[in-house]
Amino acid sequence: MMRTIRGAVLGLIAMVGLGIAGGMTEVRPAAAQIVLKPAYGEASLSGPAGARGAVVWSHGRSVDSEDSEAPTPLYMKTLRDAGWDVFRLDRMRVSDTLPNSARALAGYSDMLKTKGYRRVALTGQSFGAFISLIAAGQTSAIDSVIATAPAAFGNFTEAYDSYRENAAQLWPILREVRRARVMMFFFHGDDFDPGGRAEPARNILAQRGLSSLIVDQPSLLPGHGAANTGLFVRRFGACIVRFAEAPPAPNDPPCDESWGRSPSTELLQAALPANASGSAKSDVDTTAALRPFMGMWYGSYINGREVALSVEKAEGDAIYADYLLGAGMEADQPFERVRRKGRIENGELVFDEKGRNMLRYRLRPDGRVSATWLDKDGRGRLDTVLRRVN
Repeated sequence: MMRTIRGAVLGLIAMVGLGIAGGMTEVRPAAAQIVLKPAYGEASLSGPAGARGAVVWSHGRSVDSEDSEAPTPLYMKTLRDAGWDVFRLDRMRVSDTLPNSARALAGYSDMLKTKGYRRVALTGQSFGAFISLIAAGQTSAIDSVIATAPAAFGNFTEAYDSYRENAAQLWPILREVRRARVMMFFFHGDDFDPGGRAEPARNILAQRGLSSLIVDQPSLLPGHGAANTGLFVRRFGACIVRFAEAPPAPNDPPCDESWGRSPSTELLQAALPANASGSAKSDVDTTAALRPFMGMWYGSYINGREVALSVEKAEGDAIYADYLLGAGMEADQPFERVRRKGRIENGELVFDEKGRNMLRYRLRPDGRVSATWLDKDGRGRLDTVLRRVN
């Protein structure tokens, strides 16, 4: 993730030499190394003959840490599972300029095509999105670019004088793309985004006769790092794979998958025992404050897990509910169902049993519920909005 990167990043072009003897080796700029390496280890590679293509992910750039240490985003596993060989371009920030890194990336793209990969795709986050687009203007070896939250000139908070360049400098870069189709994601609440970039980007690429797919401010995915989340994978992973493999076609499914908009079969089946009669029940002394919470509420977390709360009954001041959490993106995140005991406190439904994670629910004026999960050790928080399931 990038913090403050000003226009000066365009200067100090370092000479790049390609050393490609013996396989995936490295590009050596003047002051440091720019290395292409398998994102998931050598054993994950099928090689040019077996893979559907090669895809290279490029990380962002920070002024105070090495983004080369950042994890490969979850959505890249979708490409790996679809049969792509997945690489990442790791760059030491001392030599990580737009010209330097883009030239190295273009050279690696040429190398991958020369090795026999039928497709070469570039994906990049923030500064990595910029260098991916620039590289696509330097070589015809690149078939597609997927750029998330493109930025290279700082943010509104810390680089107000230059952050508008994240738009102004994007237009000439897009005009130079040679033949690659371009997919871009712009996110609501991104402090690096000056706004209004989607329509000009579409127009420029259309004028160039290049296929494009621009996703502008998708719902429930806010902030500069939205593409790093599990919810982004659930919603857009399949669309990214389709775009990397072929230009968009009229009969393609919607790019924004419907995941998370209605409960999965697994979640519904798990909820049935808690509410098998089809209606919530409670003692006659259930307070008016509780009645609006009764029943089942559903939504999803930003980490890509479904969540539901099935409020079953009240006994005196105690409220009983089932908390259901869908399987996560990783193998160690199985489906969970937990019985919880809570209470009404200042108009909120609160579950804070000793030794367990805290759950808080608050009714909204629109009839939905604001939901908060708090780690019992205070190390994490998840917020979402749930809607009633009939």
